[in-house]
Amino acid sequence: MTETWLIVGLGNPGAEYSNNRHNVGQMVLDELASRMSGKFKVHKSRAQVVEGRLGIGGPRVVLAKPMTYMNTSGGPVSGLAQFFDIAPDHVIAVHDEIDIPFNTVKLKLGGGEGGHNGLRDISKALATKDYLRVRVGVGRPPGRMETADYVLRDFATTEKKELPFLVHEAADAVELLMAEGLLAAQQKHHPAKD
Repeated sequence: MTETWLIVGLGNPGAEYSNNRHNVGQMVLDELASRMSGKFKVHKSRAQVVEGRLGIGGPRVVLAKPMTYMNTSGGPVSGLAQFFDIAPDHVIAVHDEIDIPFNTVKLKLGGGEGGHNGLRDISKALATKDYLRVRVGVGRPPGRMETADYVLRDFATTEKKELPFLVHEAADAVELLMAEGLLAAQQKHHPAKD
């Protein structure tokens, strides 16, 4: 039996949020769906999904964009994991990360949520923190700006020029993670320490 992967792009529903930093996970899912020539359809688990294979002979995947707000992402994720019989170690959450610089992609398994309410809700709903994360760097808020205000803003003009490359790299990281595992994906996408 071919194992199925559940790839979840975190964000908020609605056009007013679609270009926010907080929605970069959903931007990555749009890129993966286009690589599969797939169209998102509404699923009963309160998510939009695309089912199929990534690449010729690639893994079977379910791409999912929860239709709930970020801080209630757990219900749709656990619902999809149950519906498609996918274990937490085959769940990949793609999300914005303020603790790494813009234009950086990092991958990890488990660990803390770093104040990210979407991840916190997924960990609670799956009853484990041991799922994979593709962390897409959006950088820290400038000055004294509140984190919530920062992530709910669109990318800056200078960032928008780089954003397609960042989304592309994050989508590549998801594919490599499934094909070759966490260590290989980390070695390719984590910049070497100076």
